[in-house]
Amino acid sequence: MAPLRAAADMTKLYFQNPLNPLSHTNYGRQVAAGCEVLERVTRRYGKPEFGLKDTVVGGVHVPVHENIVWRRPFCNLIHFERGTEARRNDPKILVVAPMSGHYATLLRGTVEALLPRADVYITDWIDARMVPLQDGKFDLDDYIDYIISMLHYLGPDTHVVGVCQPSVPVLAAVAVMEGRDDPYVPSTMTLMGGPIDTRVAPTAVNDLAMSKGIDWFRRNVVMSVPFPHPGFMRDVYPGFLQLTGFMSMNLDRHMTAHRDYFQDLVKGDGDSAEKHREFYDEYLAVMDLTAEFYLQTVETVFIEHSLPDGKMMHGDIPVDCSKIRRTALLTVEGEKDDITGRGQTKAAHALCSNLPDDMKAHYEQPNVGHYGVFNGSRWRAEICPRVMDFILTHRQSAKGKAPAAKAVAEKPVAAAAPAPAKEKAVAEPATVAKAEPVAASTKVDPLAEILLASPRGVADNLKSITGVGPKLESALNGAGIFHYWQIAGLTDPQIEALDTKLDFRGRIARDNWIEQARKLAETVS
Repeated sequence: MAPLRAAADMTKLYFQNPLNPLSHTNYGRQVAAGCEVLERVTRRYGKPEFGLKDTVVGGVHVPVHENIVWRRPFCNLIHFERGTEARRNDPKILVVAPMSGHYATLLRGTVEALLPRADVYITDWIDARMVPLQDGKFDLDDYIDYIISMLHYLGPDTHVVGVCQPSVPVLAAVAVMEGRDDPYVPSTMTLMGGPIDTRVAPTAVNDLAMSKGIDWFRRNVVMSVPFPHPGFMRDVYPGFLQLTGFMSMNLDRHMTAHRDYFQDLVKGDGDSAEKHREFYDEYLAVMDLTAEFYLQTVETVFIEHSLPDGKMMHGDIPVDCSKIRRTALLTVEGEKDDITGRGQTKAAHALCSNLPDDMKAHYEQPNVGHYGVFNGSRWRAEICPRVMDFILTHRQSAKGKAPAAKAVAEKPVAAAAPAPAKEKAVAEPATVAKAEPVAASTKVDPLAEILLASPRGVADNLKSITGVGPKLESALNGAGIFHYWQIAGLTDPQIEALDTKLDFRGRIARDNWIEQARKLAETVS
């Protein structure tokens, strides 16, 4: 299509030239408009930018900087760092973007609404055609491993939000972490419009998968990346096929939008035409998926229904959602969702059978479709406030829990009276390195939430942090700090208290212990 597109572009410029008398006629405007429509529908769109340059925090406009804080061949983790004057105790939110054809920038509105009240990170998936073959495969199991690794990097008291397709791997990752008694299990997970159980209210997407079978997909939609792309010879599911599937579900709507765009160009309605360009510049920008990820997802989620049937495996480990006891669950659906049917996401509640009822919530937004669940005015005004309220209610600091508290609280060092056993999966506040535990409601020492009586499992090698030698490591252990996540989660009051207690004289800030500990925490399994 490149020669035709070039010809259309030149013709458009010819009929838009003010020196051309035809450009001032209705005929000239129609030719120019038709050429522009043709050029735009045949163009290959590059990856868009997030373009989030600022936000409002506490009534003050602050700048926002995008930083890549974690890298893998198929994904970067982007941190939207807010330029606030003082360090805030806002919740850390990991937004897991869909790997379903569109780039993570499709969630620009999702991030924008969260930024004023949260420290936001998002998965920026890499176009498979841009990943060299020597970097290896990427399948659904790798996707789950990536999520777990990112949660390790972010540390305790992180909140994960899975939008659409990631709902299944996010739920599976949390189940795997709970099965391992992982200290970095998130405090909450929010699943939005995700296909947890596609047997509930099946849509056209679900019917296609069931009617064709996995062999049909393997024969008809898998292609090799052509030269000269970096991923030459990698088997992929091309983004343009995914886009074709998206558009064919609402073909009349897209045809009407392009007809209106043509008419707006002829009339000279620049504002309406620009709105069309903004939407389709994003919508038509697509990426390739690795064949193994796509086929495994289709088979596991849409054909075999492995997760709701209790048959899903992560490697050789069963994915058992009944083991989830510490991560609160919120599911969100749209009333008019024609991609993920009503009830498919809510099915996660039945799978998390051992999660207390007060740690579960479901919300259905009236009069919105699939994209309205995470973008647009309803998301900003009605859904996002509910998501933030759920996160703030169940964050560990709100409950007086130590970060990554286990289902059973640690035993005090001294012979204090043991706390009564609880049936709930949420632990009592972790014991500090003192003779008497400090109650969450009467906290005086800000370190009460972070210190431990003994390491949880094997203590981390704190000497790996620049500026920490054997003497300082011994002092930190004596105070009750044994792990990277404890240092990574220190708040300003806790830093000040620890500085005073151990006479560090500003070492924590000067040597940047917090950031070092965050990076080291990623390597802890």
